[in-house]
Amino acid sequence: MNYKKQDDSRVRAKKHLGQHFLKDLNIAQRIVDGLSSHGNYDQVLEIGPGMGVLTQFLLPKTAFTTHVIEIDTESVTYLQKHYPDLAPRIIAGDFLKFNPDEHFSGTFAIIGNFPYNISSQIFFRALEIRDRIPEIVCMLQKEVAQRIASPPGNKDYGILSVFLQAFYDIDYLVSVPPGAFDPPPKVQSGVIRLRRNSVTALECNEKLFFRVVKTAFNQRRKTLRNALKPVGEMPDHPLLNKRAEQLSVKDFVELTLLAQTLPAVN
Repeated sequence: MNYKKQDDSRVRAKKHLGQHFLKDLNIAQRIVDGLSSHGNYDQVLEIGPGMGVLTQFLLPKTAFTTHVIEIDTESVTYLQKHYPDLAPRIIAGDFLKFNPDEHFSGTFAIIGNFPYNISSQIFFRALEIRDRIPEIVCMLQKEVAQRIASPPGNKDYGILSVFLQAFYDIDYLVSVPPGAFDPPPKVQSGVIRLRRNSVTALECNEKLFFRVVKTAFNQRRKTLRNALKPVGEMPDHPLLNKRAEQLSVKDFVELTLLAQTLPAVN
């Protein structure tokens, strides 16, 4: 296959969209190869394809059909011109407002070089439709990628780590230097893979779980006994002597069950 080279019609990177176009084809290939060879899906949605540096490696794959979603109209025009066979599967729109039922009847994987300024929002949207998304392979700011993949007890471990690890097994795949992009970002980048785990539902109130986790990390230097006071006066429990970063997903579920006994949160 002849891979696309940059030409006179190339898309201008737009700062307000957080665009940094990957130009290293070896990294692009590695990102695409991060998708499972035998995943339980036959559709893939690429978020923010830009000029198609990942798309060109996705399209030859026969295990799945590639769709892309792009908010930048200039990029949409570029893709329609350079990848005419893809045109019927180019979704011109915002993933944060994306309704999967309009385009997919079953499950689909997600891949992409996420805009770093909205990467957390993308993950929160993916969590809302997690039962449709068995796998995510993405590049984002290295600091965020490490945080998401960090285990309990690590200083990088935080709110997004807990939320995503509750429903996905996460691997950090590779680091990417700024020079691999045009224009180069001011930060290092990292690629991670998320694979849906066996948890179909938490054993606690999910809305309260999210509140407990957020409240715990909002004052992460305090013990949970003090950090969780905004939730209510928690009954005595050994976990309350720890700090948020020391707790696993299972521990946070246990604390949420404890919080569910409080009259103020029911």
